[in-house]
Amino acid sequence: MSKPAFLLIALGLSSAASAAPNRVEVPLAVPAPPSATAPAIPTTPAALDPAQLRALRSRYAAWQAMSESERARVRAAAARVAALPPAQQQALRQRFAEQDQRFRDGWLLGPQLGHEFTKLQGLFGYLPAEQRPTALAVLRQLTPSQLTQLTLVAQRTPPQDRDRVRAEFLGVAPAARDSWLRENVGH
Repeated sequence: MSKPAFLLIALGLSSAASAAPNRVEVPLAVPAPPSATAPAIPTTPAALDPAQLRALRSRYAAWQAMSESERARVRAAAARVAALPPAQQQALRQRFAEQDQRFRDGWLLGPQLGHEFTKLQGLFGYLPAEQRPTALAVLRQLTPSQLTQLTLVAQRTPPQDRDRVRAEFLGVAPAARDSWLRENVGH
């Protein structure tokens, strides 16, 4: 497993380990250690099949897209997970592996967006490929407070209105986002 992929996974595992009892936080997927009968993980890109190579490249691109502060958070989480006893690490890996793939993939967006991804998925989980870079750029600019408000908007938006609401939000100037979010939270 590449170092960036491990670090992303560690962030999720660390989040799960420190989660409050009334909140479910699930980390990135970490494959279980290979058993004695499992084939070894290929160590060179040439030894990977095309799907594995695409996944590895995707994870690396996700790592590169994170800000340095988010990568630092991931590294710190990796250190916390590495300090856990092996049995606890394995239990966290197993718990995470049992989660839905879409939820696990959300953690590839980094600590801030990964934490909120399941709540944002209705609005941003199924974008056409050409809209993804713009949407991610806008989401990465949000403050934690704005992100929290946007999760409320996403959860309260009926499926038939999602495209319209998303387009409106993405079209709002950064200086007007707080106002737009307050108006659309629906208190």
